[in-house]
Amino acid sequence: MDELLKLVSEANGFLWGTSFLIPLLCGTGLFFTLRLGFVQISKFGTACKKLFGNFSLFGEAAGAHGMSSFQALATAIAAQVGTGNLAGAMTALVSGGPGAIFWMWVAAFFGMATNFAEACLAQLYKERDETGHVVGGPAYYISRGLGNNFISKLLAGFFAVSIILALGFMGNMVQANSISDAFNGAFGWDVKIVGAVLAVVAGLIFIGGVKRIASVTEKLVPIMAILYVAVGLVLIVMNASHLPAIFGEIFSCAFAPRAVWGGMAGVAVAQAARYGIARGLFSNEAGMGSTPHAHAAANVAHPVEQGVLGIIAVFIDTFVVLNITVFTVLSSGILDNNFVEGGANLRGISLVQAAFAEHFLGSWGYPFIAVCLLFFAFSTVIGWYYFGETNIRYLFGAKALLPYQILVMAFIFTGSVLKIDLVWELSDFFNGIMVIPNLIAILLLSGKVARLLKEYNEGIAFDREKFLKS
Repeated sequence: MDELLKLVSEANGFLWGTSFLIPLLCGTGLFFTLRLGFVQISKFGTACKKLFGNFSLFGEAAGAHGMSSFQALATAIAAQVGTGNLAGAMTALVSGGPGAIFWMWVAAFFGMATNFAEACLAQLYKERDETGHVVGGPAYYISRGLGNNFISKLLAGFFAVSIILALGFMGNMVQANSISDAFNGAFGWDVKIVGAVLAVVAGLIFIGGVKRIASVTEKLVPIMAILYVAVGLVLIVMNASHLPAIFGEIFSCAFAPRAVWGGMAGVAVAQAARYGIARGLFSNEAGMGSTPHAHAAANVAHPVEQGVLGIIAVFIDTFVVLNITVFTVLSSGILDNNFVEGGANLRGISLVQAAFAEHFLGSWGYPFIAVCLLFFAFSTVIGWYYFGETNIRYLFGAKALLPYQILVMAFIFTGSVLKIDLVWELSDFFNGIMVIPNLIAILLLSGKVARLLKEYNEGIAFDREKFLKS
């Protein structure tokens, strides 16, 4: 087992290092940014209008026909806003220094264009399965978009298996583990009880199908985001005098190594870029092929209408929620005394809890972050389950859904009880390899995305069958 852990860890070091996925994902984002004329800027206003115009905590019930545009966005954000926005952000900050935050922003900026392309293609190639349910995502646009031949079907199958393993099973173990750890630390609750409750509640939502998933995410996502952002903003405003120095550190450390935080050794620029970009991409999931499953289910007149919400999803994940975490911790000053010889005293979620506890909420800080983590991680469980479900439908049909639901519940309970480093590494590994067929497809289909945007800007009505035949 130790040898396997070492092997997978080394593989992840390459996959998520500066020689493979980081330049590949950033390069893809840069490519779409240029090809689509900086769509993340030109369509940002449109995206905001659609976000607030469609906002509703009690939208029309979803079903086999799909879900509303806002429900699809909420489901996508539910998956994106997870433990990465708390623990992941701190990993980048501690390991890469304040300069890592700048590179997080860079990755997210280009990722907004990638996510736009993914959402458009998911809408373009969505279809109905044998039960009449609207389904779509990378497996569908890989196979249909690349010609429905042996190679495209092989790539689609590879993606589908990878995402089921990465998110549906191992990823949900990781999220459940984070929740049980947080509640055990904050309240002393037995991890077995936490795991059992999580598994049962999740199962009730899974069995309710897309109707219940959409209903839960459209309420849970806005409430959790507003609560966390509001409390975080109060703490940041309380320490607003530190903000100029914080911005100075972020920009200066992004381009030059410099000692910070009580004499911590200067972090190399390459290290800051690596941790910032890797954790940023892992958080917002742009290019990974996960969130298109939610965007495919939206009922919209034109694919670009959902594509622009793909832009806003990355923006909310990184530039709103993740930044609240970063600036809350940085403005609290807790990092000044966090580093000693040999490394950091606090890492991950404990840093965020300490910032809220010691500088704002007192003894309520730890329970508050535990509850926030519950919302963030549990919403991710729902979103990742749904993404896996879509690929179960693609590979095996609706008949395989019940066994899949039971397996996911079992993985949630097991993840809550056991701390298995190998599971974390395997989740990262399958997350990494599923990116490859997705990026191949969206790059080869970039002409379709550019044409969709051009016709939308020209006011040409969208006819899916006509568009695909031409």
